[in-house]
Amino acid sequence: MKMWSGRFRQPLDPQFERWQRSFDFDRRLLSYELAASAAHARALKNAGILSADELIGILEGLQKIGEMAAASKGLVEDDTAEDVHHFVEKQLVARIGELGYKLHSGRSRNEQVATDLRLFVRAAIDELRKQIAEVCAVLTDRAEQAGSAAMPSYTHLQHAEPVLVAHWFLAYVEMFLRDVDRLADCRKRLNVCPLGSGAVAGATLPLDRAFMAEELDFTAPTANSIDATSDRDFVLEFVNALSLLSLHLSRWAEEMIIFSSQEFGFVQLPEAYSTGSSAMPQKKNPDLLELVRGKTGRVIGSATALMVTLKGLPLAYNKDLQEMQEPLFDAADTALGLLPLVAGWMKTVEFDHARMNEAADSGFMNAWAAATYLVQRGVPSRLAHEQIGKAVKLCLEKNCELQDLTLNELEALNSVFDESFYEFLKPASVLAIHDVIGGTAPARVRQGIAAARKKIESLRQEVHAHA
Repeated sequence: MKMWSGRFRQPLDPQFERWQRSFDFDRRLLSYELAASAAHARALKNAGILSADELIGILEGLQKIGEMAAASKGLVEDDTAEDVHHFVEKQLVARIGELGYKLHSGRSRNEQVATDLRLFVRAAIDELRKQIAEVCAVLTDRAEQAGSAAMPSYTHLQHAEPVLVAHWFLAYVEMFLRDVDRLADCRKRLNVCPLGSGAVAGATLPLDRAFMAEELDFTAPTANSIDATSDRDFVLEFVNALSLLSLHLSRWAEEMIIFSSQEFGFVQLPEAYSTGSSAMPQKKNPDLLELVRGKTGRVIGSATALMVTLKGLPLAYNKDLQEMQEPLFDAADTALGLLPLVAGWMKTVEFDHARMNEAADSGFMNAWAAATYLVQRGVPSRLAHEQIGKAVKLCLEKNCELQDLTLNELEALNSVFDESFYEFLKPASVLAIHDVIGGTAPARVRQGIAAARKKIESLRQEVHAHA
């Protein structure tokens, strides 16, 4: 039996019927549909619509559907179910008879799918935050393992200043922790319960909406039935958060690809996550990194599809909203699939610290430190910048570094130079002058590692509490 067929005189066109079904993809909402249906059944009993025995029969039927679906994938291969809601009703009636039809009392599929999607996104957020915590933990471990190793930092992809390798790792930790916070904010806003909203105007039975919200661990019922049945902001917000997460992963992947090239040689690609060339025997290709970078476009595409689908819809529910499910599922699956692989890659990759250190000690990356030396001796900043620029020009003519200039050559630029300048330009000294909160001075980086570990542990505890 269709859930809506009473008023129709003719059957659906077979091709249209197959085409408009959503069960092929919304079947993955089954566990959430069963949980929401159980909460609705208890509310029906509290409202006097179901007897105690009827409630027991429905709850046992719902539980049996879940158990059978978990045991056999064949159960959810149903060519006649229109959607996951129709499937559950069919299965329930097949097990407990016409009593199964009473479950739909006072509710609409509009509120059902809105509830199921919130439960799905909430669970995906909890799993994503758990996985991001593990990526951050691996990055923090690698930061601590890097010790005093230095590397070049870049602006405009040109040599800028030396930094600790650990400081570079922690930059990515900060990116991913912002992703964690965005997902947490999204979770707070989505965690309200649409059950009891009916089709658009609210339930026609005196259902206890606060009770149903509590049953499903929502913070409260939704405030407006029209908004509740048509709202997909939480889907947009979630997938847009995934877009930023994937952008960060893509930036990480791009930098690892660059650093693994022979021109840089900072990164030795792990063979477990790389492949070779079918033509060139010497090749080791960064396939994982390239796919991480490529899948970013897929997630952003999902976000765009969602916004375009929603942008012109009048209130309240429209069938167009069905088209928002597949981009949502695909974006979530893509992100959830990426993160464990990124963590595994980071655990096994090797970094050539010797080569990174060597690169950090050349290319005039101590030039700002040299200008700072002058500033600390009373030279105005702009003049110090100009004088060190002239020193760099002299070095280029002589094919040497700033620390290779003679004291006489330096004094010709400014008389405040003395022998202490050479000590000031040593790598350890250059790193040490960045002694501000968030800087690359070793003590500050140790603080950063400790702070990151504290945030990661707090995140793990928070995610565990939601589990």
